[in-house]
Amino acid sequence: MGLLSTLFRSGRSARTTRAIPFRGRYDAASTNDSNRRHWQHADSLSADEAMSPLVRQRLRDRARYEFANNSYAKGIVLTLANDVVGTGPRLQALSEDSTANAAIEQAWSRWAAAVRLPEKLRLMRMARAHTGEAFAVLATDPDVDHEVKLDIVLVEADRISDPSGVLTSSVDGIDLDRFGRPRRYHMLREHPGSAAGIAAGHIAVPAAEMLHYFTSDRPEQHRGVPDLTPALGLFAQLRRFTQATLAAAETAANLAGVLHTDAPADGESDPVEPMDSVELASNAFLTLPAGWNINQVRAEHPSTGYAEFKREVLNEIARALNMPFNVAACNSASYNYASGRLDHQTYFRAVRIDQSHLASVVLDRILAAWFDEARLVPGLLPQNVLAERRPPHQWFWDGHEHVDPVKEASAQKTRLDSHTTTLAAEFAKQGKDWESELRQRARELELIAELGISTAAPAPEDAGEEADEDSDQDELGSDDETPSDREEEADAA
Repeated sequence: MGLLSTLFRSGRSARTTRAIPFRGRYDAASTNDSNRRHWQHADSLSADEAMSPLVRQRLRDRARYEFANNSYAKGIVLTLANDVVGTGPRLQALSEDSTANAAIEQAWSRWAAAVRLPEKLRLMRMARAHTGEAFAVLATDPDVDHEVKLDIVLVEADRISDPSGVLTSSVDGIDLDRFGRPRRYHMLREHPGSAAGIAAGHIAVPAAEMLHYFTSDRPEQHRGVPDLTPALGLFAQLRRFTQATLAAAETAANLAGVLHTDAPADGESDPVEPMDSVELASNAFLTLPAGWNINQVRAEHPSTGYAEFKREVLNEIARALNMPFNVAACNSASYNYASGRLDHQTYFRAVRIDQSHLASVVLDRILAAWFDEARLVPGLLPQNVLAERRPPHQWFWDGHEHVDPVKEASAQKTRLDSHTTTLAAEFAKQGKDWESELRQRARELELIAELGISTAAPAPEDAGEEADEDSDQDELGSDDETPSDREEEADAA
């Protein structure tokens, strides 16, 4: 407590310090005529002041607009949510009683399906991308088709606000304690963009009943901005360049021209109306006013660079989300196997970090609230786990398929044979519970033996290597072929 009191108390030490002359120099810290305008918008605001309500609202509006009108923006956000959440997380209880674990997992699975938990988690991940944050209230809904009546009610970030400015919230819509932790959230009864709007008033929701999902880019940050924020200008550029390229192609395809004359202003030429447009008939000879000529308008536009420009812009957009170009564009035409695998490693590492963050901020709190209510339902859970506050557990997510299953299976067998991995770890990569999978496999083998079905013999391990060697020999010639044989073949040719 002495250290915390020192950190959070106000005032300065009475001890004076001796002035030290400035001796260091950073080129980026110097201001000159060449970089003055480039850094003119840099500021020293705090995290919450830099993300003021007006700034966040403008970023939300623009990110939502791009998500609704730009196919790449929507596809990137949907792909990210599908890869992070997938079909939804699966709970594995880790208590000493396997029967109790199975009962907890089964009850949780039925409840998650009843409240459509995977769908809501995907929507929360999408909201973080185009809105900056997602809110959800832990509420009791008697209509939930499960013994546990807990429900997850999603709330738009616009409703967590203090539009009147008279509340005591430390940050827009959030009351904080002295350590910066939320105490309560001020939630508008209606969306500010609805008919009732702000006039409907607000309610205070305790922090224990509110889920707030966002990513902090700075310490002491309490609200979020869209993940697409750095790429919003790039989406606009991509759309404008596409429209300009299309307009240039249409101009080149259409019959458009300009009338001009070499005669002086008072020369002998028929008068025409300046800036007048003339509708031209197709497949017909035309006559022009005396003294006038026509020149067709040519589309001077670098349309050949459209694909390259589009690729570079999409690559820069996807970098803000740790997403490779072939995932963002859904196009791997320019990739080979090695480069595709290398890019995917960084992306799937970011996906695993996202899953861990979602589990700690959202899923663990939902499980704690669910377990508190599940203990009150007679007969739902075994008696020996009712005394626990929350059972030890872990979450399984959907695995990602390998591009080459044969190579992955061979590598997996090598790791297991060398004892550098475990069945639990290998099944976890596929989003599966190793105990459930082994029990299922044992039942299958028992039924196969009972029915007398013969299993196929596994292929030899060096089959692929022999095929590669045969292919190499076909390209380079047989090893039994001597140099004299090759010379005779060359002379005959």
